Amino acid sequence: GHIVHNWKVRWFVLLQDKLLYYKLEGGKKEPSPKGRILLDGCTITCPCLEYENRPLLIKLKTKTNTDYFLECCSREERDSWALDITGAIHAGHPVQVQELHKMKNSFKLLANISLHHIVDKMHDNSSGIKLTPNMEQGNRYKETFTGSAVVDWLISNSFAVSRFEAVTLASMLMEENFIKPVGARSIEATRYSDLSEQFLDDSTALYMFAESYKKKISSKEDLQFNISELSGTIVKQGYLVKQGHKRKNWKVRRFVLRADPAFLHYYDPTKEENRPVGGFSLRGCLVSALEDNGVPTGVKGNVQGNLFKIITKNDIHYYIQASCKAERTQWIEAIKPLT
Repeated sequence: GHIVHNWKVRWFVLLQDKLLYYKLEGGKKEPSPKGRILLDGCTITCPCLEYENRPLLIKLKTKTNTDYFLECCSREERDSWALDITGAIHAGHPVQVQELHKMKNSFKLLANISLHHIVDKMHDNSSGIKLTPNMEQGNRYKETFTGSAVVDWLISNSFAVSRFEAVTLASMLMEENFIKPVGARSIEATRYSDLSEQFLDDSTALYMFAESYKKKISSKEDLQFNISELSGTIVKQGYLVKQGHKRKNWKVRRFVLRADPAFLHYYDPTKEENRPVGGFSLRGCLVSALEDNGVPTGVKGNVQGNLFKIITKNDIHYYIQASCKAERTQWIEAIKPLT
């Protein structure tokens, strides 16, 4: 309501240039509309997160700066109404309507945003994602958020433009251990679903921030990885031993191989941070096994057996050791098609 800010059920009818709303009496709408919203020059916000306890809102601002808050019964209904209203707002511009329908199922993640930056924003006390206690199957969980709340938050903060895109981004946050599933519903999805279906855009699936997330990281330590590097499908991952570039010592690293785009990242398993300590594009790389008789050229220390080398297109040499010949072969065969 405009005068008394209460919430009332209204029957809405969308026309080409306006949105009519009617009072309901005895379950039937009255013959004359109670009011109308002219759509010419309107702007629409969906999802609208201005009301913390009302996650299913659409906000319409008319060209005379009047705000209308409309609450739907489900996310599906909200998104359907928002798409149709947006189409009516741009009815005189068929190209824009076409673009809107393309955007609904689009996938084009922003290029230069780190996952760490997104999680920092999620933690913000004023504009971050709201943490609430939740119950599931008799278990009580503190400071959680739902899968659909994450998707809404990513869209409203312009990190994604469609629900499909936001789910992909949320999946990346989960894969990199920034957020984790809690409760039977979300944990079951990670165990039995394909990688692309492990994060649930669902108001009954619960998630929380991973304990290993460190809010304060100095800018020197915070390696910023282009978000597109971490958006590829994980093809293979596991522990390997890698020679360092400066000290030439050997350390265990968790390697993650991704395709589309093809990147190989490595993580320090002794640290709690969830970001890679290094990585590189595989495009234009050369990968080959090294002979097992003696210490190969370029390898420092008495390290022998099951070694392979990756040379990047910038002529940086990476020396890596697998635990056995079979594992070395598996890694080489997984990397080669991506170069």
